[in-house]
Formats: sequence, C-alpha cells, structure tokens
Amino acid sequence: MPERICVAQIGSPHGIRGEVKLKSFTADPLAVKDYGPLTTEDGARAFEIETVRQVRSPAKSQLIARLRGIADRDAAERLTNLKLFISRDRLPPTEDDEFYHADLIGLSAVSVDGIEIGTVAAIHDFGAGDILEIKPASGSKTLMLPFTDTFVPHVDIAGGRIVIAPPAESADEQVEE
Repeated sequence: MPERICVAQIGSPHGIRGEVKLKSFTADPLAVKDYGPLTTEDGARAFEIETVRQVRSPAKSQLIARLRGIADRDAAERLTNLKLFISRDRLPPTEDDEFYHADLIGLSAVSVDGIEIGTVAAIHDFGAGDILEIKPASGSKTLMLPFTDTFVPHVDIAGGRIVIAPPAESADEQVEE
C-alpha cells in the first residue's frame, strides 16, 4: 500500500443534517476538497466531500463539510475524530523551502556543530506557526522549537536530518540531563 498522508480530521457534528466540523491539514484549508475521495488510514472507508465552507467566528475559523452519504447528526457523530488520508502520490510537489510534515517526522536532529540531539517526533501548530517537537536521544524531556530559519537553519530530507540551533538554555539543559 502506498504511503498515506493525513490531510484532515473530522470533528464534531454541525447541525442536524449530517454536516461535520473538519480540520484541514492542507496549506489552503479549502483545498482539502480537491483531493477527491479521502479514506480512513487503513483504506477501508472512503468519504467524498460534497461541499465545504469556511465559517469565521470571533474566536477562530473552521471548516464545515457535507460528506456524501452522511445525512443526519447520528451518522455524523459516529465519524467524530476520524482522520482522513490520501495516497502520498496525490500530493503536489513541494517548492525548495517547503516541506510536508510527514517528511520531517523521524528525521535526525543535529546541532550546528554536528552533535546528535534527537529525532523529530511531531510538528504542532498552535496558531502562531509550526513548532517542532524533538525527542532527545538521551530520553530526557522533549524539546520544542519554532520551525523558523533561526532555529532550523538547514533541512536535508534526502540525508535524513535537520540542523537545529536551540536557544542556549535549551542546549544547556540537554547536556546536563
């Protein structure tokens, strides 16, 4: 089976006619509808987005989607938290300084001096930009770094590593533990 990439996650139902809140992991959130049918991780179930719209509130922006075959709140509720995937080969190629999160997870993280720090465990976005979660090789607590040129001056997907420049206090903590 080809590599699968998570592009969305279904949230709670919206209304009584089967619509769902949808969290998109695509650069343009509305582009999630352009990938055609989205499947569960194992590929056993497929869902086609019939309509999707962005709703803005004072607190946040969210997507509301209607999925083909989901016609009532009960059916929508059974899909809550379901992650939706596509085959990796359906993604467009990236630009030079652009990366898919799935390409970064698992890369070795080394300091600018070449010292192994750990492995990229996850990428988070809490609203102010991407944050890399680095799991230290020493097994100590994870290191969270902004995914910016300042803290991550070099990404080498082919070489399987990223170069990181953690703040001095984070680097000192890693050495002490």
